Amino acid sequence: MRKIILDLAVTLDGFIEGANGEIDWCIMDDDMGFENFLDDIDTIFYGRISYELWGQFQPADDASMAQKKLMKKIHSKDKYVFSKTQKEDDKATYISSVIAEKVNEIKNKPGKNIWLYGGSKLITTFIDEELIDEYRLFVHPIILGKGKPVFGNIKTRVGLTLNYMKTFKSGVVLLCYDA
Repeated sequence: MRKIILDLAVTLDGFIEGANGEIDWCIMDDDMGFENFLDDIDTIFYGRISYELWGQFQPADDASMAQKKLMKKIHSKDKYVFSKTQKEDDKATYISSVIAEKVNEIKNKPGKNIWLYGGSKLITTFIDEELIDEYRLFVHPIILGKGKPVFGNIKTRVGLTLNYMKTFKSGVVLLCYDA
């Protein structure tokens, strides 16, 4: 069965964005295997704001070929946007109600794994509904002090099992947990 994987960058103090939405602290090491991760998924789940900011992002004309290739690979995936203020477009399917039921329908279809991209409200909903199978957190060696926390307003405690850990040359640590 397909797995729903929360894969994201987080600061040491638990933020996914700075106080002004900045992500300039996020490091992409060549050996992080992000392209391999993208090869293992065929679907991305976005919250509305994350989709508007990143789900349709196009690199600038002068961006590197590597960045253009990466974004092309991301945009080749099936996209689902979770939104109460539903806006249809031809690049994504929108879901506004009975989230757990619809997520399980998608999860039970044949295919590769599913990337839960976020944002934080959607992540909280997925945690509360026990829909995440694997947590892949890239912990960056920075403390912001304030910003958007990755885990906020979670209803209940969630026990996880460490599956894998890796340190990268930049000091980023990947922690992989099974739910």
